[in-house]
Amino acid sequence: MVTGTASTQDDLRRLNRARLLRRLHEVGAARRSDLVAFSGLNRSTVGVLVSELAEAGLVTEAAGLPGQVGRPSLRVQPVPESAVVIAFDLKVESTIVALVGLGGGELWRRELRHERTDYAPAEAIRSVLSLIRQALRRAPEGAAWVGVGVGVPGVVDHADGLVRLAPNLGWADVPLGQMLRSALESEYGCVPHVSVSNDADLGALAEHVRGVGVQARNVIYLSGEVGIGGGVIIDGRPMLGAGGFGGEVGHMVVNPQGIECRCGARGCWETEIGRDALVRAARLRDEDASVSDVIAAAAADSKPARAAIDSAGQWLGLGLANLVNVFNPEVIVLGGHLRLVYPLVSSTVLRQVQLAMPAAREQARVEVPALNADSTLFGAAEAAFEGLLADPMAVIAASVHATAS
Repeated sequence: MVTGTASTQDDLRRLNRARLLRRLHEVGAARRSDLVAFSGLNRSTVGVLVSELAEAGLVTEAAGLPGQVGRPSLRVQPVPESAVVIAFDLKVESTIVALVGLGGGELWRRELRHERTDYAPAEAIRSVLSLIRQALRRAPEGAAWVGVGVGVPGVVDHADGLVRLAPNLGWADVPLGQMLRSALESEYGCVPHVSVSNDADLGALAEHVRGVGVQARNVIYLSGEVGIGGGVIIDGRPMLGAGGFGGEVGHMVVNPQGIECRCGARGCWETEIGRDALVRAARLRDEDASVSDVIAAAAADSKPARAAIDSAGQWLGLGLANLVNVFNPEVIVLGGHLRLVYPLVSSTVLRQVQLAMPAAREQARVEVPALNADSTLFGAAEAAFEGLLADPMAVIAASVHATAS
């Protein structure tokens, strides 16, 4: 007979085990003594929990460094090949996939281009399944496949992966999470942890866990692609809003006299600093031109291209000043093409940010991502690992070996 106390003890053991694995996954190898200090548990309890994780193959232990005073503390580190996830960044004109091991390291990746107008939801699912097959063939032998994470440039319901609106993909009310789970069930007879989230929310997660926002508890991440997305972390937690749709700062109206946005409003921020806005203002003839092409044209003394970048700097700074006033962030991270534009207009942007309230602007700094163009991709991986990190033993016991899939 299981008593209530025993059940509480089991739950506490599970939670403590999960805390230790999350610490090792996010921060890396640590001495047992470091884990004792981190967790507040006694040495024997930490020893038992680490041994359980080691028995499951998730961590290894080795003797500490020589030359230490006293008995060296055992060094614990995650085993990247023990558990893997498959992460996707569904961009408007490409899909990037990565196989990521425990500890956050990339094991394999591929990028496929696609036409914006041809990427219907059913086609996206077919592409994702094909890439999952390729990723699993490259997984380490015996690795547990524990999750799939997908980043989408649109408004996503985090609870079920419903894409309410992705205007730059032409999607509305697409049950992407349900479609993916059904496809995985049909293909593999099982469904690992599946996460479908907004691309900027995932960028914020990744930069908070592994990038320039590691030491900060209040972070804003801006994804700059065809449109502009925003991911917001407040006091160490994602700000999702009542329905999970918070952070759509790209559709903040900044210029009521501006052009009509794909969302139906006029003068949204992304109509001034999005990729299409820069290419249009630079008067580039190639309809497939990128922001890199705009920057190259400006470097070659194209006056329209230079003016386009200067104008983007003004609008970027204006929008950032608003975000500083509303959210009081410690770090604003400029992702996507904004990370390429910012070094060219940083003085303009920071001058505009100075228009924010003094108390808030003094605490904020503007950065480019530590993860370069991969913030969303690695954020998708972090979201995919969430099931394992919440209950390691249960997920490992129920998982499928990737190479056997």
